[in-house]
Parts: sequence; C-alpha cells; structure tokens
Amino acid sequence: MALSLALTNFILFFVGARLLYQYSNTFRYYFRVCFLIGWMLGMSLLVLPVVALRGRNVANMRVLRFVMLPLKYILGIKISVQGALNLNLEGPYVMVANHQSNVDYLGMIQILPGRSTLVVTKEIFYMLTVAVVCWLSGFIITEDKKAADRASVRAAVAETMVRDNLRIWLFPEGTKNYYTTTLLPFQHGAFHLAVKAQVPVIPVVMSSYRPFFNKKIQRFTTGEVKIQILPPMKTEGLVSADVPELTERVREAMLSTFHEISEGTREQE
Repeated sequence: MALSLALTNFILFFVGARLLYQYSNTFRYYFRVCFLIGWMLGMSLLVLPVVALRGRNVANMRVLRFVMLPLKYILGIKISVQGALNLNLEGPYVMVANHQSNVDYLGMIQILPGRSTLVVTKEIFYMLTVAVVCWLSGFIITEDKKAADRASVRAAVAETMVRDNLRIWLFPEGTKNYYTTTLLPFQHGAFHLAVKAQVPVIPVVMSSYRPFFNKKIQRFTTGEVKIQILPPMKTEGLVSADVPELTERVREAMLSTFHEISEGTREQE
C-alpha cells in the first residue's frame, strides 16, 4: 500500500513537473538555469579527484572541456563559429569576449585553444568545488584592490603568461550584461595586461541570446549562438598611455560585429 502510494505520488510529481516545464516560462527558466549550475557543481565534484592528481596545471582544462561539452546538447544550444583560424597563433595572447550569462561558458569551452585559462573574480568561491577545480586548472582568481596593487598583479600575470605560453580569456565588461542589446563599457584591465606582456588581443563576439535567453521575462529555451572570432590586434610598441585608445578600438570592433551577428534578435524580444 505504502509502495503504491509512493509510486502514485512520484508519477503525479513527474507529470506535474513535465506540464509546468512545457507550459510555464518561469518554471522552465529556473529549471534550466538550476540545471546549468547543477551540472557545473556535479561535474566539478566528479572530476575533482582527477585534476587533483595532476595538481595545479593548465592542462586540466582538457578535463573541464570534456565534461562541459555535452551540456550544449542537453540544453539544445546550437553553436556556430566563424573565424576560428584567428586563434591559431603561436605564443601567448589575450582573448576578450562579451559577457551575457553563464551560457557564455558553453561557447567559450567549445573554442578555447590549448594552454588557455581564465581570469575570474573571487566570487567564484561561492560555487565551492567549482572554485577548487578552476584553481587546479590554472584559473587566475583576482579581487578588488588599489590601483597600485592591480598593476603589480597584472605585471605578475603578464610574466607568467609569457613564461608559460598561456592564452588568457577575460570578460572586459566586468559583469554579466543581462538586460541590454549592446555592450557595456569595457574595463581596461585586459588591455593593460596585453600591453604589459606585449601580446596580441583577440576579440571574441557572441551573438545576443535574446531569442532564447532573457532574464527579464524569464525565458530560457533551446536556441542558437553565433560566435565570431575577430583578427588579432597587435600591442607591440604600445605603452600604458595607449590602453584607452586600444580598449575603445576593440570595443567598437566587437560592438559592430555584435549587432551584425545578432541581426533580427530585437524583433524577437
């Protein structure tokens, strides 16, 4: 009797959840967002012993890539890439990308070249095992500091990336841009880093997620992301005084591309 009652309750719960997922945008939005975050937490717990055996090493990014790649198929996110050959450079460089939501990581993990890592903020520690796995994969974790301290951190990162032949991925907007159909103003940190190391900047542009992901109206369905990788922008010979102009030049190129590859998404909001 108890077993049949439990089975009935389970079936009713499953059918109810299925109906809510099918007909409620709000339920579907939170379910898929929680699934995305839950996948990251679960997979980080699964691979933690594997990456811990190797210790802190950027080569552990291959393990992260392996466990993250299936997620785009599960969530029904189609990703198309143009300009991938622009990442086929010898030596270190800085990649800068627009930042819209956690969906960004699905596109990033697909195109990230070898010996790549990310600069992230200390807020990643809220994700517990994810933070440990990221640290073991060579992620550079920063915190808000005074200008002089930030300069010394950038100098240390620049020295490390040149010495270890690393490719660094940053989001120059500094925060997730959920609500606008443009790019936020860029912070200068990524460009100071590139100039300090005298390495190229490669802009990476992801199209607007508005047709399938919209936090304001709680929409998260299947969809398509277009990624355009722009040609490298050289920094040889540039100094700190050139960073504002370099920043604006990169942002203008990315903004133009963003509108181009996102054409038609405004009508679908």
